[in-house]
Amino acid sequence: MDRTVVLITGCSSGIGLHLALRLASDPSRSFKVYATLRDLSTQGPLWEAAQSRGCPPGSLETLQLDVQDADSVAAARARVTEGRVDVLVCNAGRGLLGPLEVHSGDAVGSVLDVNVVGTVRMLQAFLPDMKRRRSGRILVTGSMGGLMGMPFNAVYCASKFAIEGLCESLAILLLPFGIHVSLIECGPVHTAFQKKVQTGPRVALDDLDAQTCDLFSRYQRHFERIFRKEAQDPEEVTEPRPACLHPLLQVFLTALRDSRPALRYFCSERILPLARLRLADPSGCSYIAAMHRSVFGDEPAEGPEGAQTRARTGELGDPELGTSPSAPQ
Repeated sequence: MDRTVVLITGCSSGIGLHLALRLASDPSRSFKVYATLRDLSTQGPLWEAAQSRGCPPGSLETLQLDVQDADSVAAARARVTEGRVDVLVCNAGRGLLGPLEVHSGDAVGSVLDVNVVGTVRMLQAFLPDMKRRRSGRILVTGSMGGLMGMPFNAVYCASKFAIEGLCESLAILLLPFGIHVSLIECGPVHTAFQKKVQTGPRVALDDLDAQTCDLFSRYQRHFERIFRKEAQDPEEVTEPRPACLHPLLQVFLTALRDSRPALRYFCSERILPLARLRLADPSGCSYIAAMHRSVFGDEPAEGPEGAQTRARTGELGDPELGTSPSAPQ
């Protein structure tokens, strides 16, 4: 029986690395995994882990693939010896943290190029064959930053909001082709991603107003506290412990195997309260007030609608508002 051919981007560490290992070492031996990396010099930890996990020969291969380079994407596709990819996992991503005013145009462009245009390049490369075969599955690593805005993550959230729209639009279109698109919505995860998150030049912070600097400092403390208390390990995201999650909130392996794939799978129930709050009040006032209070620990300054905002948020109950939002994956 033919194995399921899976190609995963961003496999030098974190979710991509752990998902590649999990599939390559699956007892069923039903997967052939192409783990792609922008820089093949970083593949050492992947192969060391593959050896320790006893991945069968031929179950795992590495390919150089840079989602920012269309030629690199095409070259990787050409090296898939089976001539097809059954499951495409778009996992490569880049973050950008800090006050919007300090980000250079190059930094902003790089995040959008990796997170949005890079995903488009992958889809443009692999969708035509899936359409011809009228079969395929696409998993895209999403983020709570694509479901709700978060302070000091404006560009990152913009890129992830774009991914939500991209995937939802394609999911509608691709139904007649038998191709399913699923977003894996992640909260905080212990990976090298956080170490690689770009920040604006430190010297530029000297030019900011004092209040923004103070809010950024408070956000950084919040960010660190959330990661200490709530961040998941990559193993939990690639294959969660059943006791941790509601049956409907499944992740990568379930999305890959689901006979009727959903558009969104959630890695943690912690994402849901603020996501629900955002939808419950279409004006956005309740969510903005709740997020500000959760991150900065105080009441936002009231505008003309301030009293109404407090009333609406209070009606939804303290459990909804008391759940701390997580930093983006």
